[in-house]
Amino acid sequence: MLAVLGVAVWLVAVVSPLASWARHYEFAQAVQFGLIAMVVPALLVTGAPWKRIGLASGEPFRVGDDGAIISPTAPRAMDRMAARARRRSGHVHVFTVGILYLALIIGWRTVPAVNALVHHGWLVVPESLSLVAGGAWLWLSIVESPPVSASTTRPFRIGVAAVVMWTVWIIAYLNGMSQVSWYGAFAHVPGRGLSLFADQQLAAGSMWLLSAATFMPVVFWNLIHWLQSEEDPNEELTRLVREQRNRGTFDASA
Repeated sequence: MLAVLGVAVWLVAVVSPLASWARHYEFAQAVQFGLIAMVVPALLVTGAPWKRIGLASGEPFRVGDDGAIISPTAPRAMDRMAARARRRSGHVHVFTVGILYLALIIGWRTVPAVNALVHHGWLVVPESLSLVAGGAWLWLSIVESPPVSASTTRPFRIGVAAVVMWTVWIIAYLNGMSQVSWYGAFAHVPGRGLSLFADQQLAAGSMWLLSAATFMPVVFWNLIHWLQSEEDPNEELTRLVREQRNRGTFDASA
């Protein structure tokens, strides 16, 4: 259901009337960007539609008698991704993906990029494809989306989500507090329509709201479960045993 909603939000973001408004008003462009870059990837990944669309087999991973992880008999794309996630260094991977995602966000919010989007509406297609793909890659690394599971600790997931959210907030704050418009492609005629100041403030508020609505649940969800696990002394041991089994190095007779 969430994945279907994600597709619907994606369509709303790239077609009129929002697509048309985004070429005339800065706040509409900011809303479009926030939906594409943050909301759509979150909905698609948390909806976990991989089995329904044929990208996952639906077979569970099993642990053999020797402690090695056994993949599904007929693995598909997401099954293979899940298997790789169980073998690699999760923190390095998520850090790398986070950097690439932030580079996409910053790149599409630069002055040349936004002005080009205003003048050439077709650029929303590569913008949306790159941002949704990059965002989905990040979300697959910090939330559970069966058969793919997050391969990092909860504090690390909290840190990644918070850094991404704060980056969006900083961009929005700097733009909103600017005395002049960053993006000269938007025409503001005194006495007609939104003023420059109002447009910038609405754009900044939209970015703050959408980023908070997307990443704050990840922060609080992982924080709550992390604090709960701290109350159980066996939780850490269980996690370590599970990681060793996933890597095929756990000796059951030990």
